Amino acid sequence: MYHLLNSNKMFFMFILFFSTMISISSNSWFGCWIGLEINLLSFIPLISNSNNLFSSEAALKYFLTQSIASMNFLFSILMKMILMKNFEMNYFISIMINSSLLMKMGSAPFHFWFPNISEGLSWFNNFILMTWQKITPLILLSYYLNYDYMYLIIIMNVMIGAIGGLNQTSLRKLMSFSSINNLGWMIFSILISENLWIFYFFFYSFLISIMFFLFYILNMFFIDQLFINNMNFMIKLNLFINFLSLGGLPPFVGFLPKWIIINFLMMNKFYLLTFIMVMSSLITIYFYIRIIYSSFMFNYFKMKWFKIFLKNNFMIFINLFSFISVMGMILSTYLYM
Repeated sequence: MYHLLNSNKMFFMFILFFSTMISISSNSWFGCWIGLEINLLSFIPLISNSNNLFSSEAALKYFLTQSIASMNFLFSILMKMILMKNFEMNYFISIMINSSLLMKMGSAPFHFWFPNISEGLSWFNNFILMTWQKITPLILLSYYLNYDYMYLIIIMNVMIGAIGGLNQTSLRKLMSFSSINNLGWMIFSILISENLWIFYFFFYSFLISIMFFLFYILNMFFIDQLFINNMNFMIKLNLFINFLSLGGLPPFVGFLPKWIIINFLMMNKFYLLTFIMVMSSLITIYFYIRIIYSSFMFNYFKMKWFKIFLKNNFMIFINLFSFISVMGMILSTYLYM
């Protein structure tokens, strides 16, 4: 795994966090751009350091896509400064700025690099890519939104995220399509309010961290590894609970932020958008259940030579988090009483 005691990695991690702070606290677009560049240059050494065969390829692909997005972003903000008065051009420039930020976070329809790169990363790097690396572009997006364009992007995100994950065998690709689907919900939450986005983002990061931690401990990268493993029943149960929570099934805590967004959508008469978002969530739950169902069915496929035992201190944490996943929703219903 990731030995954070390694001084190089500690340094680059610090710069990664620091660069996000530069971007989101900057009072000029140019400052935001500088923060994004520092962020890119600090994440690349973290990618290429891992022991994966594809890590150097992933680092190069990541660098190229992010540079293109950065150039587009810089060009757009310079155009904005020059053509400040022209209203028609402003509308076009807002779409360009939004597009470059969407490309930075791997949103549809600029998502093609995202699953490929996630395939070349370790679970820890994937966690950073799917959570922390989305903070800056999303916050910058909220400063200069083009609402008509955003509704189209939200629909594309939830649909591509749902359909793209259907025929995947790699867990990393599957989680990246799930991330694209969740990004649609996140963008809508930031249209409503920044507080709701922070709330959604916190729950998404919490659930995804448990999933990635389990996959890392069990050293799993493909769906068929979940069938073969003669796993502890508790591990399977934890995977089951957290997958369903991530999909947004009602008794679990992952449904709470989605519930608030659906509530807002219905109050403001976005009926078609609600239908599309809920249906796409059903598709993501379908492919999560497909993984879990197979894993449970092969429970009696026992091999004497292949056993997995987790250290007790890990299991305590995982069980606690899963308990929060189940109970969180029940406790949260008091908010609405």
